Amino acid sequence: MKISTQILLTFSIILLLSIIESASNYLFSLKVEKNIEFLNKSENIIRNSSNLNKTIIAMQSSFRGYLLTNDTSFLDGYNEGLKIVPFLLKEQKKLVAGNEKQRVILDSIDHLHHEWIEYASSLIQANKKVFASEPSRQNYNQIFENSLKKQVGKKLNDMIAKKFTAFNKTEYKLRKRRSDNLKSSIATTHILSFTFFTLTIIVGICSTIIIMRSISRRIKTMVNLAKGISRGEFTMLNDIRKDELTSLSTSLNIMSAKLSKNIKELEKRNSELDKFAYVVSHDLKAPIRGIHNVIKWIEEDLGEELSPEMKKYLAIIPQRTKRMEDLINGLLNYARLKAGSSPERVDSNEMVAEIVDSIVPRKFSVEIKNMPVLFTDRLKLEQVFTNLISNAVKYTVREKPGIIIDSKTFAYHYEFSVKDNGIGIEPEYHTKIFEMFQTLREKDEKESTGIGLAIVRKIIDDMHCTIRVDSSLDNGAEFIFTWPRIKEI
Repeated sequence: MKISTQILLTFSIILLLSIIESASNYLFSLKVEKNIEFLNKSENIIRNSSNLNKTIIAMQSSFRGYLLTNDTSFLDGYNEGLKIVPFLLKEQKKLVAGNEKQRVILDSIDHLHHEWIEYASSLIQANKKVFASEPSRQNYNQIFENSLKKQVGKKLNDMIAKKFTAFNKTEYKLRKRRSDNLKSSIATTHILSFTFFTLTIIVGICSTIIIMRSISRRIKTMVNLAKGISRGEFTMLNDIRKDELTSLSTSLNIMSAKLSKNIKELEKRNSELDKFAYVVSHDLKAPIRGIHNVIKWIEEDLGEELSPEMKKYLAIIPQRTKRMEDLINGLLNYARLKAGSSPERVDSNEMVAEIVDSIVPRKFSVEIKNMPVLFTDRLKLEQVFTNLISNAVKYTVREKPGIIIDSKTFAYHYEFSVKDNGIGIEPEYHTKIFEMFQTLREKDEKESTGIGLAIVRKIIDDMHCTIRVDSSLDNGAEFIFTWPRIKEI
């Protein structure tokens, strides 16, 4: 599966979880809103029921006060109730619309209240006329005997009170049930939100870890392959996945195969060149030795017959043949520069001192300063110092020749310098002297072949370092080169 497909799949899963969470929260929010709306409505029902009950009780109290005192002022509360109670009943019936049980109770209260009003109205009207005539008094006594003494009003009041109690009890039960539903909805919403949020986080983190580990592992494998290629280990990467990184692994495999093939061909050609160098060396040296022998025979056989000028010419020929032999040996040394030996711990102070003892004449003043102990290829560093010190010796013609060898240590490399007080080098030759066969000596002087500095430059380039010369004519020369600083294994 492609990496982009994996990322898209992960994103789709996370998006799906978010959609499900949002939909669930929306549905439960509707339930919560519905329950809250019912509770608000129920609160209004209970408040209206309380007001209705209080108004009816106030009417009953006003009615009893009037009967006891015959004070018509008590009827103010009764008359006010006649106006308010119908309105409150109508409002309450609207509030309980859809709840048949509560509607039946309200209808019962309305019916009982109308019976009580008829009962109360008949007594009030009869009481008002009790002193008007004897028939009115008899009518009042009859109503009083049939209604008041039989506690008709009290029974109606008790029935109304029971109806209100039943109504409120039913409403409180409904309110409690809706309140429990509201709490349950809120709790469920919280649980679902937390669950989907946790799932989203887990899916996101796990998917990221899996994808990143997969990518990192494969990239690490490719990096190891690239490092192996840089070390000359031309292995192949077995990558069976078909995604965006497959093309990279395929390219690395192709590069490894091509490099392996090229290296084998180079090794084969180098082997052939080595054999060719030995053959050429032997074939070139043989005529030189023959010429040298012929000159020696001429001097031995015709020494007395040769003129001074002829002897001078014959003396030049061995010098030239010797130079030719040195050039051949120098070319062989340049061609045989190998990768070097394994890195080792090297005391550069001791190494340079040994070189100085072996190739520097006693008349030279040599100063060795600040030489470090480093972990490196000893043979290559030794070749560089040998050629530079030898070069300093060759080009020093002063009465008091001197050589100063110094170094500086930096974070990632060393900087070495070999300074002499010889003839110096003109600035236009600072680059040219590192080329093959370039020398400041005359061609017939055997000490210089023009290959030593070329060997130095080749080693420095192989080590990915730099070399430069600081010099001017008659002011000596200082060769400064860098050398890698690597950790000891």
